[in-house]
Amino acid sequence: MREVNLIERPQLSAHVRLHWDPVREKQVILMPEGMLALNATAAAIVALCDGQQSVSEIIAELSSQYHRAVDEDVLYFLNRLQSKRLLELAGDIQSIQDLHG
Repeated sequence: MREVNLIERPQLSAHVRLHWDPVREKQVILMPEGMLALNATAAAIVALCDGQQSVSEIIAELSSQYHRAVDEDVLYFLNRLQSKRLLELAGDIQSIQDLHG
C-alpha cells in the first residue's frame, strides 16, 4: 500500500463512519469490526477528510487552527488510517502518475 501524499483527497471508507459517542463524550470511527475512539486532534483531522480537500489543504487548515506545524502528525495519522483500510484516497490521476513516475 502506498503512502498518503499531499495532493490526494482523503475520505473515510464506505464501510466506516464518524460518530459522536455520548457515553465516551468523544468522536469515534464506527466500523464493522468495532470502533476506534478519537482524541480531539484525530477527530479534527478525520472531520476534514471529506474527499474534497487535499491533504495539503487539511494540513494548512489544522496548522492555522493549532498555530503550529502539523505536517508530520497529519501524514502519520492518515497513513495509519489507510493501513487499517479506514481511509480512501482520491486525487488527480495524472498528478499521482507524475509523482510515481
